[in-house]
Amino acid sequence: QVQLVESGGGLVQAGGSLRLSCAASGQTFSTYAMGWFRQAPGKEREFVAAISWIGAIANYADSVKGRFTISRDNAKNTLYLQMNSLKPEDTAVYYCAAAREGQPLARVGSYDYWGQGTQVTVSS
Repeated sequence: QVQLVESGGGLVQAGGSLRLSCAASGQTFSTYAMGWFRQAPGKEREFVAAISWIGAIANYADSVKGRFTISRDNAKNTLYLQMNSLKPEDTAVYYCAAAREGQPLARVGSYDYWGQGTQVTVSS
């Protein structure tokens, strides 16, 4: 079992920045690939970014590429998402998730464990 707890969400103006954190506990965090997803009201959960277990490979959705950066600190069992140049369309609940290596990381179904989510609201 892996327990995940997100933090760092909030209300920010368009063009602003936020950094989300995801604290992990339970089984060895460093053996899992990690991802960030988001879900806006009335929409399906969508992929935002993912990072390999050692942090050497990161992938991003086209909608956030160049604005968001995913990173991880395995010594602290923590995953991060730095979000810059935020837009109103980034408004959503953001979730972190853990997947075993080798899975297609842009797919919701690849992830075994999920956090409870943190709300990000970007005002225009």
